[in-house]
Amino acid sequence: MKKPVTLSNGMRVHLLPYSGTQAVTVLALVKVGSRYESSKINGASHYIEHLMFKGTKRRPTTLDISRDLDAVGAQFNAFTGKDYTGYYITIEASHLPLAIDLLHDMIFHSKYDPKEMNRERRVIIEEIKMYNENPMMHVEEMLERVMFEGSTLGCDIAGTTKTMVEMKRQDVVAYRDEHYVPSRMVIGVAGNVDRKALAIIKKTFGQVKAKGEPRLYEPFCGHAPQNKPRCRIENKKLDQIQLALGFPSFGAGDVRNPAVSLLATILGGTMSSRLFISVRERKGLCYFVRAENGSYDEVGNFMIRSGLDRVRLKDAVKTIIAEVEKIKSSGVTARELKEAKDNFRGRILLRLEESSNRADWYAHQELVLGRALTPEERMREIDAVTQKDVKKVAREILDLQKMSVVAIGPFKSESVFLKAIGF
Repeated sequence: MKKPVTLSNGMRVHLLPYSGTQAVTVLALVKVGSRYESSKINGASHYIEHLMFKGTKRRPTTLDISRDLDAVGAQFNAFTGKDYTGYYITIEASHLPLAIDLLHDMIFHSKYDPKEMNRERRVIIEEIKMYNENPMMHVEEMLERVMFEGSTLGCDIAGTTKTMVEMKRQDVVAYRDEHYVPSRMVIGVAGNVDRKALAIIKKTFGQVKAKGEPRLYEPFCGHAPQNKPRCRIENKKLDQIQLALGFPSFGAGDVRNPAVSLLATILGGTMSSRLFISVRERKGLCYFVRAENGSYDEVGNFMIRSGLDRVRLKDAVKTIIAEVEKIKSSGVTARELKEAKDNFRGRILLRLEESSNRADWYAHQELVLGRALTPEERMREIDAVTQKDVKKVAREILDLQKMSVVAIGPFKSESVFLKAIGF
């Protein structure tokens, strides 16, 4: 297990040097995302992420920030999820002090100029439209709205046009000040890490004053079983139906997650997976079909997605459900399990070639789990999974009584759609 350095203000730092690279990534993760928001400020976490690039006291404009980084060929970006927000800079190693200083400046000294905020509202509204008008992306948001209805986990990360128009500056700043506290942050520095990196971090991030813990979200309590899928459709004239099936799975720290990862790989994670072979290769019912699992603090989402021809929709769904039932009843073969483990190992090793991914590997675990396993330790967990373990989690998760179904296509109602897929 890799242990962080904890600064005097409670912020945790992972220093991750490795040879063979001239690059270094500085990543700052904050334990806040859309699930922490009230309905009044839905979208605030994502809004704040955008506003961090709009100018600080020392770098007054967006151009001042981007010019400093563009001048040295750096890559930089940010992202917002439902339970965390991240900011990163990947830069040539000699410019590491600039990356640390600039991230600290953005995160703790951004101006939140009212004119810039109003301009960025319009940008985000266009971003919301972009996601809503892209069926392949929008269907995932729809699924979690249904799966986690009644919880802030079901709210869209970017918010809505209404909340973006009505959100007040003072509410956004208050939300930021409540959640952007040192004890809720992890810094990851990976790649060609200078020995002075920790000293620079202490002079910047380490000088931020410690604050009390923020208010947390209400945990998702789950839904009662139903006798047919929870369902939502978006009526849109499309030749290809975008379909997503969702099953509640386990929280991020659950010991069963290694088995769930292998289940997702075997069922629909690769081009040799069961769903890919049965739905696409043997029957030609789709171009894209995939199974994947994502986890939040206390619950997860095991999702199967596909783009399907309306005329053959019922046959495709029948084939998908047949594969779900088969893996529950018969489990997986020894060969499938070995290949899934080898796939996991290969993907991890390739991913960690990049400094940005290595920083994320450790910082994300630290933020979400409070501990960071090394790749070797994670692989030992994967290697310990048995065929019996995979079959057991398949039976626990892939329960049709708990399934949610969403689709985008030319259907007038949920009942019409459910009838079309044979439910």
